Amino acid sequence: ARTPTTRTPVVLHLVLTHHPPTASIMQSSTGEKVDLYLPRKCSWTNRLIGAKDHASVQINVANIDASTGKFEGDIQTYALCGFIRGKGEADLALRELVAKADKA
Repeated sequence: ARTPTTRTPVVLHLVLTHHPPTASIMQSSTGEKVDLYLPRKCSWTNRLIGAKDHASVQINVANIDASTGKFEGDIQTYALCGFIRGKGEADLALRELVAKADKA
C-alpha cells in the first residue's frame, strides 16, 4: 500500500518586462530617411520581386558605341523574376527589352 505523501507547493515568480521596440531609422548624410529594403520589379512583367524569389536574376547589359563597337562606360540593368525564368521566357524577355532600349 502506498503511503500518502505531502507535496510542498511550488511558487513561481513570473516577471514580465516590456521592452519597447527600438526604431532603427537609416538616414543619409543630409538627414533624409532612407528605406532599408527597396524591392525590385521585373523589367518584363512589372511584378515585384520578393526577397525570397531565389530564381530571379539581375543582368547588366553594356552600352556600346554603334560606330566603333567600344564600351561607352554606362550600363542598362534588367531584373527578371523567377516566374519568367521558370516559364523559359527569360531569353525572349531580355532580347526584347534590349531591342526596345536600342530603338529609343
